[in-house]
Amino acid sequence: MVQLSFDDVIKVKEIDDKKYDKVSRITARSEELDMSLVLDVNTEIYPVRVGDRFRMVLSKSLYPDGSTVTELNPKGQQKSLADKFEYVMHGLLYKMSEDTSDRDPAAEVYISFGGLQMMLKGDPTKIGNYNVDEKLFLLMRRL
Repeated sequence: MVQLSFDDVIKVKEIDDKKYDKVSRITARSEELDMSLVLDVNTEIYPVRVGDRFRMVLSKSLYPDGSTVTELNPKGQQKSLADKFEYVMHGLLYKMSEDTSDRDPAAEVYISFGGLQMMLKGDPTKIGNYNVDEKLFLLMRRL
């Protein structure tokens, strides 16, 4: 079974689409884990509106056995986690830090998906085990 690093429902709170024509930066909040999220989304292929809710997953692999992805659905033999989602990106975790400016400390995880950025921020005990230079898949499905 695939081990998911993050699995929660997120709700879009704000959209900033002023900088690029095809990409919007969304600000969202996860419902169960109470994490804040800033994510660049290619809205030309996956439109997003304020108030939309998504199931969002971060995973190290797309395959149930945890094997490395060499190509998507090689010869159609293996089912993929991507089959259950509408929007998938592959990226690299490039930075982790702690925000101690509030009275409750928060961990921050930064991932780049080929230039599209994500920042996940929340309680260090809930944010999961990550390592810098780790490759991860982000998967989203509209609810």
